[in-house]
Amino acid sequence: MQNIFSQIKGDRAIWAIATLLAIFSFLPVYSAASNLADYSVSGNTFTFFIKHFMHLALGFAIMFAVHKVPYKYFRGLSMVLIPVVLVLLLITILQGSSTSEGTNTSRWINIPVVNMSFQTSTLAAVVLMVYVARYLSKIKDQLITFKETILPLWAPVFFILILILPANFSTTAIIFTMVMMLAFIGGYPIKYLLVIIGTGLLSLVLFVLVAKAFPEAMPNRVDTWMSRVENFTDKEDTKEDYQIQRSKTAIASGGIFGLGPGKSPTKYLLPQSSSDFIFAIIIEEYGLLGGLFLLAMYSWLLFRIVIVSQKSDTIFGKLLVLGVGLPIVFQALINMAVTVELFPVTGQTLPLISSGGTSIWMTCLAIGIILSVSAKRQELKDKAAENSENPLDILSETI
Repeated sequence: MQNIFSQIKGDRAIWAIATLLAIFSFLPVYSAASNLADYSVSGNTFTFFIKHFMHLALGFAIMFAVHKVPYKYFRGLSMVLIPVVLVLLLITILQGSSTSEGTNTSRWINIPVVNMSFQTSTLAAVVLMVYVARYLSKIKDQLITFKETILPLWAPVFFILILILPANFSTTAIIFTMVMMLAFIGGYPIKYLLVIIGTGLLSLVLFVLVAKAFPEAMPNRVDTWMSRVENFTDKEDTKEDYQIQRSKTAIASGGIFGLGPGKSPTKYLLPQSSSDFIFAIIIEEYGLLGGLFLLAMYSWLLFRIVIVSQKSDTIFGKLLVLGVGLPIVFQALINMAVTVELFPVTGQTLPLISSGGTSIWMTCLAIGIILSVSAKRQELKDKAAENSENPLDILSETI
């Protein structure tokens, strides 16, 4: 056991947060899966428990493997993977369609060999943030002109977002927001960022107009976006309104201490109770205390992300940690906000809590990258302790 722990490097607090969230997720997922079991072939809730366990096991394996890779290699990997994710997104959108129940499947790519599906936009988001961090660190402290950054920086961002947009507006909006935030933190001129934001809004308007003019090209997608926003503002009786009402019912019945593990009656009435709306089930079963526990965990994660970023020995490391780390916390806050009707329905999961393989794996990939950066810092401290009679002197120089 001691040998296993000796192989774990990086920020121990982040390891602890990820582990606590993963362990906590089992009971809510097992409970909420009762709703899914009624419609499955096996009808066995334990099957979903095992599936969630396997997703988390593979996710932590990814996290462990990635945190062993020196983060400097992610520079080159991001450049190699940008064309790969573009091809994957193109394949995904071309093969996608809508099922008879109206579920849009153009977010996933099917992998027949292992009989599974993979949401390519989540991989594209992580790769794109690493790529943007690489470029911003490269031009740091240089005189930046908008023209010379269009092709190397904004062209990949534009092409990736335009391929995600038709099937997943919320993910597109989150990635765009995170890229803008990272560019701002990285010192990209504000006047150029305003141009990019304006161009992005104009492109969105043009996309909506084209989709309205040719509805057969992207059936129901723009209408779905608009209905969600209209429902959020007008409170009309729609499917999304039904989900929100059931979600608020679950929250109200939870009280301070909750009804107890597995005792949620709303899970049988709430669609996506194990994924998009699992936060409502958690509050119903574990009360306000359970909700505050999750909020504290994600706040702690945000705090550690900032600490690791500040202590990184390079500009690339600082931006890399913020680029892949902030979207995790941002997505968690959006999921919670949707549950309490502070935000329109988006379909975003709760990181490391909701069921779903791709979301868990990509969250673990991002955390693994953060741990890789913090592991490098720990390596410098260890070398300083070995090579100096007074390690504090060398450490003060590396800070």
